[in-house]
Amino acid sequence: MITETHTVVLAAGPVLGSVGMSGLTLTTGLGLLAGLRGSDRISLDRDKAGGLGITFGTLAIAAGSLWGDVVKGVAEVPTSLIKGSAMGDIGLGGVALAITATTFVFKWKRLIWPALLGVSAGVIYAQAGGIWAIGHNLVVKLAGVLGAL
Repeated sequence: MITETHTVVLAAGPVLGSVGMSGLTLTTGLGLLAGLRGSDRISLDRDKAGGLGITFGTLAIAAGSLWGDVVKGVAEVPTSLIKGSAMGDIGLGGVALAITATTFVFKWKRLIWPALLGVSAGVIYAQAGGIWAIGHNLVVKLAGVLGAL
């Protein structure tokens, strides 16, 4: 079960004003939605959909509140399917690896699947620790820098 929540508000900067982690999450989610629905500005392929999903999931966990609750719910499905199997003790690092492989290795006809798997991966990376948490921490730090602009 995923239970960790954080609330992060970024400092107001001279360029973007007070964006906040929720503002960055909303904007990333809108970009992902626009790309999935079809946009002349944002075109997605499997890798971009998965990467944007990972970014959205990571930012949503960092934003906390409703954002965190929604992405935790999305992440529960693949996590329970992988961990609940009869393949032995698969830790969160194994789940992160499996979700990442499923997102980026298969050829997907509909981009919603790599996007949702990416969102799940972004949530799991924060919890798995180790090398997986490096990407999570990097995205959160870059969001902090962006908020300081």
